[in-house]
Parts: sequence; C-alpha cells; structure tokens
Amino acid sequence: MVTVSHYSCPSLPLLSLSPLNQSAHGDAAQRLDLVLASSSYLTHPPRFTHATRSAFSYPNMPVKGSRLSALYDHPLYKRSLPPLTDEDTLFNVNTDIRFDPKATEDQAWNTDGTMDEFSPMGELTADSYPNWLRFHIGINRHELYSRHNPVIEALLKDLVIQKITSVAMKSGGTQLKLIMTFQNYGQALFKPMKQTREQETPPDFFYFSDFERHNAEIAAFHLDRILDFRRVPPVAGRLVNMTKEIRDVTRDKKLWRTFFISPANNVCFYGECSYYCSTEHALCGKPDQIEGSLAAFLPDLALAKRKTWRNPWRRSYHKRKKAEWEVDPDYCEEVKQTPPYDSGTRLLDVMDMTIFDFLMGNMDRHHYETFEKFGNETFIIHLDNGRGFGKHSHDETSILVPLSQCCRKSTHLRLQLLAKEEYKLSTLMAESLVRDRLSPILIQPHLEAMDRRLRQVLNVLTECIEKEGYSYVVEDDLQGDQGSDHPHNGPGRR
Repeated sequence: MVTVSHYSCPSLPLLSLSPLNQSAHGDAAQRLDLVLASSSYLTHPPRFTHATRSAFSYPNMPVKGSRLSALYDHPLYKRSLPPLTDEDTLFNVNTDIRFDPKATEDQAWNTDGTMDEFSPMGELTADSYPNWLRFHIGINRHELYSRHNPVIEALLKDLVIQKITSVAMKSGGTQLKLIMTFQNYGQALFKPMKQTREQETPPDFFYFSDFERHNAEIAAFHLDRILDFRRVPPVAGRLVNMTKEIRDVTRDKKLWRTFFISPANNVCFYGECSYYCSTEHALCGKPDQIEGSLAAFLPDLALAKRKTWRNPWRRSYHKRKKAEWEVDPDYCEEVKQTPPYDSGTRLLDVMDMTIFDFLMGNMDRHHYETFEKFGNETFIIHLDNGRGFGKHSHDETSILVPLSQCCRKSTHLRLQLLAKEEYKLSTLMAESLVRDRLSPILIQPHLEAMDRRLRQVLNVLTECIEKEGYSYVVEDDLQGDQGSDHPHNGPGRR
C-alpha cells in the first residue's frame, strides 16, 4: 500500500495556442483563408457517415483481434456523449458563418456582409478537407476528438509525411521548440531528441531543469488515449533532415545562425532559449537526421480563445521553498470552496490529470488550459508532457497528493480494467506505440513502471474507500447529464 505524505485531504471529492503559443494570428488567418477560399471548408463541414468511416484504412488503427481493439470494444469505451448543441462545439460551421481574415484583428468571427463570400464550389466529400482542419472542427465541450474518428489516424500520418515548408523558433519556454508549417497549411510543434531512450533524469536534477523528451510527448498522447481522456493533441514521431527540412526552409535568422558542422562532421544547431541552447548543448544529427516529436496545433487563439489556469497543486519551482499545498493541512478544503473547483467537473478533471501525470512521472504541471467558449464546464487540455517518463526507477508519490481521497467512477473503473492481465496497461501501450514511426518509443522498464504506478493509484483509492466508503470517495459520473452545472456530491457534501 502507498502512503501519500505531506498532508491528508479527508473530504476532497475524487477524482498552444499553446503547446502552442503559436505564431502571429495574422499568419494563421492567411493560412486558413487559403484553405477556406479554395474549398469552402466552413460552409460544408465533413459528415462522417458509416460509409465514410469504412472507406478509411490507416496502418495506425488497432488490428482486429488485438488487445487494443478488445479494449476499445469494451463497454467502458463506448459511452455516448450527450447531444451536442451549437454551444457545445468549438466552431459552429454552417452557411450563416463566413471566415473573415480581419477576424484576427477583433478576435471574433465576422458574420456581417454577404453569405456567399466562400460559396460552395460543389458538393465536397469528407476527404477533401485537410486533416488538421477536420481535427479542429471536431473539437467539442467534452473531448478534443472522438474515440473512433479516422481523422486522427490520418492526421498522425500527415505529421510524418507532409512536406515542411517553413520553420521558426517558438517564443517563450525554457528549451528549444520549433514551429513547423506544412504544405497543406497545417502546423505542429517540433521537440527535438535530447536524450536516448535509455537515459534517466540525473538524480541531482530539479524537475524544473529536467530535459524535455520527444518520446515522452509521443507516449503521453498514446497513454491519454488508452485512458480514454482524449485531451492531448495528436503527436507523432518523425525523422527530420536538419539541412533540407529546417535550415534551408527557415526564415528565422536567429535560428539559422546557430547551425554549424561538428568535429565529427555532423550538422548541429542550438537556437535560442532559457536552458540548454548553446554549443555545449547543441542538437546534432547523424549526420543531418534528427528524431523529434510533432504535436498538431490546436486552433489559433484568434479563432478559439483559451484560458490559462494555475494548477492548484503547482510546485514551487524553487530549490528551497515548498508549495502551499505541501505545508498547509487545510489546503484542499480551500481549493474545494474556490471556483471553478466548487462545482461542475473541474475538480474531477484535475484528479484525472493527476493520475495521468503520476503514470508518466511528470512533476511539471504548473498550469493548464481550457477553451474559453465552454466556460468552466469543459475538459482540461493536457499540453506539454515532455518532462514525463524521465525516471522508470522512481515513483514520485507526491504527485498523488490531490488524489488522496477521490476519483470519478468512470476513471476508477477504467483503471481497474487496465490492471487486469487481459487489458494490461504496459501491453496496450507497447501495442499502441509500435505503430509510431520512431518505435520503440519507450524501453521496457518505463512500460513496467506504468503497471507498478497503476497499482499504486488503485491502492491509494482502496485505502480511502475502506476508510470513508465507496460512495463517499468515488464520484458517480456515469449517471445523469455530465454537463450540468451542479455542485459535487463528493465527500463533505453528502
């Protein structure tokens, strides 16, 4: 059994853009305008009929008869969403809305003027849309993408094979990240390889100075999907030619000037950032090939605003100071009484995020984001997971402090399912990750660590349930309207 230290929380109800602080909004408007003007994407959104779905076939889809396929056929993975209204979809795509490049100036959709500015060129089929736009159109109040949406597999393929037309450094952040634009006007965040699969985080490194790992970003997307959260934007691994696909296509002079040839005759660069951007920490190819993760961009902030929230269980990011939750025994009670954690599903979503981070060993969750349109009744976007999977030999149980008393029922049941031999989490992750172009993504000790940590999560919940009772600890989210604005019926409110 695992003991969670620091403090106890006896009545906590359980359980872009940023990665992606994208480039200028005007550039996004231009890119989207080119797509819309030529194909009327927003006036004729794709309709995924049964026939349309069956027409898609992608190598990344689970093979029939596989363990992943069996998992996704389980009733826990077939729960339906409530009917969606216009208020539940990120974009209301119909003939009453036209795209106006000036929308980037006033941060709003423009619905004035004639309605036929982007009149249809004829009936369009679903596969006429660029996959990044189809992904954006599918975002709603409850999920980034639906469970069996073939667009996601197509988008993962695009991230690997689409021609890279321009590259720029992403502003902000502690380590080098690149914004890559593709021939179909889609964009993705590129995190280059900094460590081998076998290297663990050095024991003397603080969590806030740890390397960001490209394979952690890839693995986080697959783990998030297996947990049925679907809150991580699609991520794929890609082998990039540093000369032809970065240096020769960038217009970023600051980036271009950092390229050099190493004594071993390899192409290297280091860019500009707060940490590890120097000749001593240069990124070098073999001789000019480098691995990296590519995370699909979310819709530009000019088109879909997001709100940034401080994680209540944020760490201090200081060498000596502790965070408030580490020293205040009443901290969780204060959180429960503070909006948006005092009603709706937000606190339960934080518990989901806690489980997600513990399974990865990710201590770097200082903020999170939500789509502003949906207010407080929406999911947390799981962005920036590069500091996960750093140590397979150590389980950071302090991550579980928020979970010390609670969990939502659907999550609890899925965790119990993934602890069974026939649905073993490590086996499912291995099967899912082998489809990535850079496979193997995780070495076996990291896969085994997830099984071990899953057991610890269940042990923490079992201890709480034995002490307080099942209904007192586990919030039943399988009954009624999950989108209603109601107070939690968790501990302390019954």
